[in-house]
Amino acid sequence: MQAQPLDTMHVKALVSAATAAPSLHNAQPWLFRHHHEAATLELRADLTRAMPRTDPDNRALHLGCGAALFNLRVAAADSGLHAAAVLLPDPADRELLAAVRLTGTDRPDADLARLFPSIARRHTSRHPFQDRPVQVGVQEALSEAARREGAELVFPGEWHVAALLEHVRDVEGRDSMEPERFEDIRRWTRTGDETAVDGIPDSAFGPRKTGGRAPVRDFAGRRAVPGRPAAVFEATPHLAVLGTGQDRPQDWLRAGQALERVLLLATLNGLATSLTSHSLEREDLRELARDPRSALGFVHMVLRLGYGPAGTATPRRPVEEVLEIR
Repeated sequence: MQAQPLDTMHVKALVSAATAAPSLHNAQPWLFRHHHEAATLELRADLTRAMPRTDPDNRALHLGCGAALFNLRVAAADSGLHAAAVLLPDPADRELLAAVRLTGTDRPDADLARLFPSIARRHTSRHPFQDRPVQVGVQEALSEAARREGAELVFPGEWHVAALLEHVRDVEGRDSMEPERFEDIRRWTRTGDETAVDGIPDSAFGPRKTGGRAPVRDFAGRRAVPGRPAAVFEATPHLAVLGTGQDRPQDWLRAGQALERVLLLATLNGLATSLTSHSLEREDLRELARDPRSALGFVHMVLRLGYGPAGTATPRRPVEEVLEIR
């Protein structure tokens, strides 16, 4: 069908769904620009929210924006639209990450539309999960979800999980020797601030870990958070590794879409999820994260999956702050 101009309320609803996506430290590094007559939404990088120490090449920024793009596609399908996205359409405009043309359709993508309820339910869970394996059928469905977006999701074996966990311990030790590495975390954590519209609030820190091997970053650090409980986490965390064959900005955007498709489908299947990119923020450890026997070229995210409490919602910037209508 031919593109039809969308009313402002519809555009805001689409962007609101898009911005529910996860991003590094919940920095929400995206902006949207709607061209009314062309029925086109631009997804743009908000470089004021970049993290030069944690994410010097803006890889994580692209992953977060890719996840937002996938949510936009899901919301469009749920409202009977087709969203045709072109990645990096203008080499001269590095902040323009995608142009999305929205058209009516007689056959909206049912596989995308069924994920829509999961957008509001998906939250990063920094709580202990049960020591209970993820069903093989669910693992296969999640891997297929990643492949549909041009990425690979691999469930590593025992030795690989042990290596990934060792990398996390390694980077935690390195960080303690380099205090400047904590500057991005200090910028994006919100202790006692109930008016924040971004970042990680203390309500989403989860309990302080007193045992277990789950790779959960402690955003409180050495700060005391009144009323924060302590807990023992799972001894055998269930991890998955997401990656692509190449390592370019367009691959990062595809990986971000794959990541969100996996997270929404996992939520639909009753799984709690969390993300760990801590060790991947170091180039040497990121190179070691892949299984050399696999065809996976570059790892972009490590996922922790399991059965346990859902995560706590984190704040979002008002739509009016991230959306420009022309």
